[in-house]
Amino acid sequence: KKMIKMYVMKTCPYCAHVMKQVVGNPHFKVIDIGEDVHDMKEFLKLRDNNPAFDEEKATGDVCIPCYVREDGSVTLSSKDVGLEPLA
Repeated sequence: KKMIKMYVMKTCPYCAHVMKQVVGNPHFKVIDIGEDVHDMKEFLKLRDNNPAFDEEKATGDVCIPCYVREDGSVTLSSKDVGLEPLA
C-alpha cells in the first residue's frame, strides 16, 4: 500500500495543523520525531543528506512538517501532498 511519511512534532503548530487533516487517512504515516529517538535519528539523517532541506536549514528552520512521498522524493510543502498549510 502506498503511503506518504509525514515527519512532525506535536508541539509544532504547523505540524498540529496538518496532523488534524490526516486523522484516519491511510495514505499518510505520521511519525512524531519527539516520541522516539529512532524516529528523530531517521529524520535527522534524511535532513542532513537531502538537498530539499538546504533552504530551510540555512535560515535555522527545523524543517517540519516534512513529507517523504511514495517515490522517495522529499517536500516541505503541505500543498504538494494535498494538505492545507497553516496560514
